[in-house]
Amino acid sequence: MDVLMPQLGETVAEGKIIKWFKNAGDPVQAGDDLFEIETDKTSMEVPATFAGTLSTINFQVGEVAKVGAVVAVITGAGEAPPPAKSAAPAPSATGARPHAAQTSNGASLDPWNAVRTPERNFGPARRSDGTASTPLARRLAAERGVDIVDVAGTGPHGRVVARDVAGAPDHRNSQVAALVPSAVGAAYDQRTYEEVPLDAMRATIARRLVEAKQTIPHFYLTTEVAIGRLLVLRKEINAAAEWPDGPAYRVSLNDFIIKAWAGALMRVPAANAVWAGDRILRFRVADIGVAVAIDGGLITPVIRNAESKTVTGISWEMKDLAERARSKKLKPAEYSGGSSSISNLGMFGVREFAAIVNPPQSTILAVGAGRRAPRETASGRVEFHDVMTVTLSCDHRVVDGAVGAQLLAVFKSIIEHPVSAIA
Repeated sequence: MDVLMPQLGETVAEGKIIKWFKNAGDPVQAGDDLFEIETDKTSMEVPATFAGTLSTINFQVGEVAKVGAVVAVITGAGEAPPPAKSAAPAPSATGARPHAAQTSNGASLDPWNAVRTPERNFGPARRSDGTASTPLARRLAAERGVDIVDVAGTGPHGRVVARDVAGAPDHRNSQVAALVPSAVGAAYDQRTYEEVPLDAMRATIARRLVEAKQTIPHFYLTTEVAIGRLLVLRKEINAAAEWPDGPAYRVSLNDFIIKAWAGALMRVPAANAVWAGDRILRFRVADIGVAVAIDGGLITPVIRNAESKTVTGISWEMKDLAERARSKKLKPAEYSGGSSSISNLGMFGVREFAAIVNPPQSTILAVGAGRRAPRETASGRVEFHDVMTVTLSCDHRVVDGAVGAQLLAVFKSIIEHPVSAIA
């Protein structure tokens, strides 16, 4: 039985082997951890799903395997390990293929028949010269800008498989790579800089942000929000949690912001939506992604059903997600999806900024630092109040200006009157 590299998230195309728990020849039981992998977003252990002997290891520690690649092989009792490279069955004297099984409706189950993929996906299953290719190979070729016609197949019967495409030049970065030595590198003295290779996380961030800015028609709305009442409420809640042996919990300003943003999205359902290409998906719940800075980049774990959770519940969950995010222990389901996101740079003293929408989401709220600011009262006096600046970035394909303004106004109202809306 082949052990395949799993796909940890919709945008993850490969994983790096960082540890083997078993050696070739070791017996394994169902549930035993075989190896640990690391992607641009997380790391996790991959267990065996059946018992046997770990007969073959195809990728060593430090090597990168594409999603769907055969990382290892487990054999049953009495079975011989497979050859290092799959070989096609020997043809008969007449050159015919092995007999193909038939389903009840007569469809062929010949293992050498091409899997037919709709041409609008990643191309036909068979090239013009008659050579077949696997669905994974066609997908990788499309993603890497590789013309599969130019790839020599090494699979059974010359079929083009994923490893063939992986070894072909990646044309997505060819133009950029060509510019580095001739344009960028030539502009600087080599003694004044060092080259830092892109890891998987930074490469994914770069690709996703370029995609977002090139394909999403952004517009931005900014407002100032009074947070005086919220700061008082937060102080009272945390004071109530004090015990002789330490606080039972401690909520942050960001915990209230998450709750308030979820409430605003529920009150403005037209904004609680994502772009789905040929349609818009509007949600009945508010799943809020919260940007967390980690070593080498950032990740956005998601608080599910935030509108129905208490502030203290959100606080506990957010602390757990952030801790596991920094140690790359999040599961794909914990950072996938979400109807909107929050990015808070207030703790770094940033007054205001605009964030980039994370597709397919249509909104992201950028939160600045709290500060004391003068305000004129109705009597003409000037008083100082606690305020913060927030900027809403919107995808104009989903959210119109009036809808975005309404969403921001509802959020502002919730923050400025927190007792009835949040507590």
